[in-house]
Amino acid sequence: MLHRLGSSDTCIVLAPGVVALIHFAIRLTAAVRRTKTPVVVGLDPRLELLPRQLQPRGKQDDWPAIAGAYRTFCREVIDVVAPLVPAVKPQAAFFEQLGPAGGEALADVIQYAISKHLLVILDGKRNDIGSTAVAYAHAYLGHDSLSGWGADALTVNPYLGDDALRPFVEIAQQQGAGLFVLVKTSNPGSGLFQDLVADGKSIYRHVADFVQQLAAETVADVGYGSVGAVVGATYPEQLAELRQAMPNTWFLVPGYGSQGAGARDVAEAFDQRGLGALVNSSRAIIFAFAREAYSTRFGDAQWQDAVEAATLEMIHQLHSETAAGKLNG
Repeated sequence: MLHRLGSSDTCIVLAPGVVALIHFAIRLTAAVRRTKTPVVVGLDPRLELLPRQLQPRGKQDDWPAIAGAYRTFCREVIDVVAPLVPAVKPQAAFFEQLGPAGGEALADVIQYAISKHLLVILDGKRNDIGSTAVAYAHAYLGHDSLSGWGADALTVNPYLGDDALRPFVEIAQQQGAGLFVLVKTSNPGSGLFQDLVADGKSIYRHVADFVQQLAAETVADVGYGSVGAVVGATYPEQLAELRQAMPNTWFLVPGYGSQGAGARDVAEAFDQRGLGALVNSSRAIIFAFAREAYSTRFGDAQWQDAVEAATLEMIHQLHSETAAGKLNG
């Protein structure tokens, strides 16, 4: 074997000219075990929340300057968290609102994270049908020249149905990439549609059953498939229900920290090995310097130290109160 598996590698060279693709679930499991934590850091840059020294000087619509500030900020977050966590999750919306300059910054942030051996889950919540779904999947998934963005995984909206999800699954498999399908989201209004009952089951359970089917169809020898689910930490009872119903599905769990959920709320997301769930925190980590618990210790001048402290605190909480503590064994 000529190449050692790293967490962000999509393929492995077995011999000159012989390349084998690495399944996304295997790469993800390896990354979580290597770092001994399920923490994912969300990259949600917001102009008004940046440390003072990174605030661009100019007009509010100076998109290139703002994009440059976002690029610098996210790179410096990555520098801190790369040794600590398996993955980051850039939120595409905060970059896209800046137009082309924001798109260039997002592409740079993705590639920088990959260069630091982090997995990149792009939070874009994309979907469409037919050739448009294929185009979206090729745009975002994979590290080769066919992907314009080069992420390891993408969040996807399921509500266009089977024929909209299948192209994403096929291309994810081809690229050694993954998907996280919205099942039960963390926002307060999620129940308006997701909790409606049809044929004796909630809509989110219908979606969950289909996502589990896709995960089982793409399962690797680590017990999980290429297709995962987004399940909010703010609904712990549903989180426990869905863990039982989706044994082959990695969960991406938003809602920790700034949205109010804590370690105990996500405990049921894990399997007995401490695997199966990635717990995301964005603002509570990347803007920790402004939180009361950290502002007097660090402040703007030492904002990266606050990022590190908040990340380590979250890792400790999950180790102490969930099965993720088994990753230390």
